[in-house]
Amino acid sequence: MPAVAVAVAMLALSIEDFLVELKDGSIKNVGPATKSASAKLFDVESAEAREFGDKRVKLVFADDEGNEVEVALFPEHVRAIVDDVEALEADSPVFE
Repeated sequence: MPAVAVAVAMLALSIEDFLVELKDGSIKNVGPATKSASAKLFDVESAEAREFGDKRVKLVFADDEGNEVEVALFPEHVRAIVDDVEALEADSPVFE
């Protein structure tokens, strides 16, 4: 029997203090505005950067199951990430 490769993608969401009301097809915030969330996408198959409006850069990450994370950043934040990656390339075994 031939070996079968299976790609497992994972999107992890953590949502805190999140409560909404669904009424007549509309979503309404319920409770205080203390909500917070984080999203993690593992096994990314594609990543790209593109313009977002006239002042930001959108980074888009997707896996092979259609999960996608989009992040819009101002140029100074993108430059800081580029600097971080360049430092990793110089010092980290990750890029070996």
